[in-house]
Amino acid sequence: MSDLREVSEVTDEEITATVDAVLQDLASEAYPLAKGWILDLVAAVAEHKASQDALLADRDAYKRNIVRTAILMAHPVKG
Repeated sequence: MSDLREVSEVTDEEITATVDAVLQDLASEAYPLAKGWILDLVAAVAEHKASQDALLADRDAYKRNIVRTAILMAHPVKG
């Protein structure tokens, strides 16, 4: 199970918003989630080689799915 879903304080809608944030601008290192959780978007992508490659692809659905996987595998911290 992913770290974000394991804490179960983060909804699917928030995960989708996080993916949108990555696809818009990967500059955010401290992305706020619900109930004080924070996720480093740059680190999430850097730790997931497939998402780095996907961000260079022209296929939007593929890019979104791979980045979502990276986000789900990321390690949020309590802020």
